[in-house]
Amino acid sequence: MSTEYFSVAARVPAFAAGERVLTVTELARQFRVSKKTVSRWRRRGLIGRRFLFGGQRRIGFLQSSVDRFAADNVERVQHRAQFTRLTDEMRQQIIERARVLALAGEPFMEITNRLVQETGCSPETVRYTLKRFDMKHPGMAIFPHRHRPLPTETKQWILQQHRLGVSAEALAQQFCQTRTGIYRIIKELLAARIVELPLNSMGNEYFASLRSERKQREILGPMPEFDLLAKKSRVPSGMPTYLASLYEVPLLTREQEAHLFRKMNYLKYQAGKLRETLDLDQPKVRLMDRIEKLYEESVSIKNQIIRANLRLVVSIAKRYVGPAEDFFELVSDGNMSLMRAAEKFDVSRGNKFSTYASWAIIKNFARSIPAVLRHRDRFCTSQLDMFSTVEDARANQYEQESTQLRRESEVQRILKRLDTRERQIIEDRFGLARGQEPRTLKQIGAAMGITKERVRQIQTRTMGKLRKAAEEERISLDLAIAEPASNPPSQHDPNRWRTTTGGDL
Repeated sequence: MSTEYFSVAARVPAFAAGERVLTVTELARQFRVSKKTVSRWRRRGLIGRRFLFGGQRRIGFLQSSVDRFAADNVERVQHRAQFTRLTDEMRQQIIERARVLALAGEPFMEITNRLVQETGCSPETVRYTLKRFDMKHPGMAIFPHRHRPLPTETKQWILQQHRLGVSAEALAQQFCQTRTGIYRIIKELLAARIVELPLNSMGNEYFASLRSERKQREILGPMPEFDLLAKKSRVPSGMPTYLASLYEVPLLTREQEAHLFRKMNYLKYQAGKLRETLDLDQPKVRLMDRIEKLYEESVSIKNQIIRANLRLVVSIAKRYVGPAEDFFELVSDGNMSLMRAAEKFDVSRGNKFSTYASWAIIKNFARSIPAVLRHRDRFCTSQLDMFSTVEDARANQYEQESTQLRRESEVQRILKRLDTRERQIIEDRFGLARGQEPRTLKQIGAAMGITKERVRQIQTRTMGKLRKAAEEERISLDLAIAEPASNPPSQHDPNRWRTTTGGDL
């Protein structure tokens, strides 16, 4: 136990110590240093004891202990005594010199180093002097932006640049900070990010009972190999590129699936246990990097599981698609359900993940689709009526071809009433030009140099013009233009243009 601990228990009055006892204030005055410097000396070997001063217990230093420390640390004591106690003249000299250098465009760290060389003061003394002046005189501040809190966006940018390889010294000069301040910002942001990581895992009781290193290595080991003799999935014909690419990812066997889920959850479990040891007041960068690496590995495994099950979403979405639903919106919504299911799946129950995920996706569709229909019924517009109409199925092929040629002629006639941009948007959007497939709003906007929303506005306005033109041309149609389908029809498909009354354009 320390000498200070025993002196507290002894309750010795200062006058009974047998020699002179100096308080912290008296010692600082004797050596012309600050009380903070005395605290540093205590950490470097200056022995202090608890004495009673007027009935109160305070830190005191025996004269013999002070003399011994001064003899063993002559250079340190003399050096601190030379620069710690600044006179008003020296303080004013530092401030004026710093202002001249700052106006010349010198960075803060360079100014600090030059002042240390010119005055013989420590970097801490120079920085404290400049900081105190700027705080007391904000209107005359030499570094007005240095002592203000940095915005969160700036701190995030500092972390990003540091991760890209920019040194702390360069960032310190750029933002008038010390290198220690830059590291403090980086650790602060890393700690905040670590605290927000979703490290909830399934199977914690099993992981907590693991004591065998062999079992741990088995969980973190490589996944069992795919069955090379397994039959490759056949890609259905006519399927869009995105959906066809899903069939290139092989399905997981039950053993592979169980291994990946155990590994994903064990990595998150390890990261969570490490996060519990993180000291947010003094976070260690190495520990935070380890936690983040474990989390990134778990996310990579989760993505592998999700990619292998994306085609499950497509197969379920096909059963729920109808005239009022967009297929790709259903797929997107189902993908979100699949991701949430991967987080909640407990492999220890022995079920296949596809069973659990199918239930989650179907349950989500059962909630979302009625909600969408209720919303459309409540906020119904003429365009929604147009988009939700059912395609007209015809049996007579000759009649269909004749009718389609007549419609194309009528379309070209009324399109001549549009200006160049309006006509181009309508032709691109609905694939009216020969050999051209319908294009998305985003594709048209990129080609014309305008936003997707602007294309939509022009299309809506132009549709009104087309209806009016059809009335003036006395075309016997109730004209209503529908959005292109997900799989674009051919040029002679009679259902490319649909109306609410069975007439087509």
